[in-house]
Amino acid sequence: MINRAKRRKFGQNYLKDKLVLAKMSDYINPKKTDHIIEIGPGEGALTKSLLLNKDIKLKAIDIDKQNVDLLKEKFSSYSNANFIHADFLDYDLNKITDLPLRIVGNLPYNVSTQIILSFINHHQKIYDMHFLVQKEVAEKINGKIQTKNWGKLAIKIACFFESEMLFDVYPESFDIKPKVDSTFIKLKPRPDKIINTNEIEGFFSFIDDALTSKRKNIKNNLKKYDIDWRKASIDPTSRTEQLNLETLISLFRSVS
Repeated sequence: MINRAKRRKFGQNYLKDKLVLAKMSDYINPKKTDHIIEIGPGEGALTKSLLLNKDIKLKAIDIDKQNVDLLKEKFSSYSNANFIHADFLDYDLNKITDLPLRIVGNLPYNVSTQIILSFINHHQKIYDMHFLVQKEVAEKINGKIQTKNWGKLAIKIACFFESEMLFDVYPESFDIKPKVDSTFIKLKPRPDKIINTNEIEGFFSFIDDALTSKRKNIKNNLKKYDIDWRKASIDPTSRTEQLNLETLISLFRSVS
């Protein structure tokens, strides 16, 4: 019997659709010697697909001890799989020395953006990431300039990762049907470095200010900054959604 109270608390909606799971595994395409971290393995549906390649090394981290105990028993014959009971947001990724990392997971909707943003400080360790998230979140992550989704989340992630929406997953594919559609996404570190690690905190705060109100132009949102708009070569009546990432970084550096 499903413990719905606990499942709601942990944001657990488990995939049951074998075709969707196979499609996810095909996109991830685990290869020999891959070091994979799975976030929120649940009862091991995706884990099972990943471990069909017996040459990978897998660490699966779940907040639910009952799941971890179940997985340890279920995959006890797999010496290449390690199941860890922890809240991923509290887990120290510096403990993991096997590089580069491939990160996968059916992420709890209530903390999916926090989890994804947490990888920014570890982007140099990562080969790629594949996540199943709420479709609306996927659209915000994959937001492009001149669209409503070119907002705080898209800009922050675009500093370090290229993003791609792979395919949609509908509520019927889960054991407890969510009220929204989901999307499987891929994130891969940018090949070029456009912002320095020591600039992250300041730039992210700057972007939060620049998007305080989407109805206001960038000049009004950034009133507290001493900006010479003539030297900035930016139309101060522009809205932040109209400016590309390089322009926003340049503007930030002009006042930092």
